[in-house]
Amino acid sequence: MSEVVRVLFDGKVLLPEKPLKLIPHQTYTITIESDKTISDDEQGWDCIEKLIGTVEAPQDWALEHDHYLYGLPKRSNDNNDK
Repeated sequence: MSEVVRVLFDGKVLLPEKPLKLIPHQTYTITIESDKTISDDEQGWDCIEKLIGTVEAPQDWALEHDHYLYGLPKRSNDNNDK
């Protein structure tokens, strides 16, 4: 059985927000994750960027992605020959 439950730590014990269907005096293993709140000065896009990550790339990254990913000749060289 696996269940996600929000709890409040009062300094001594964890207090669940809702009743739990647990057997008394049974040993359980829990994973604790802190609730991260977004600060007032942090924008939504900043939060998304932290989650997805970003890649610093040259200006022609979109056009020349095959060159940068796979080492193929740049397409712009073909355009200059025409």
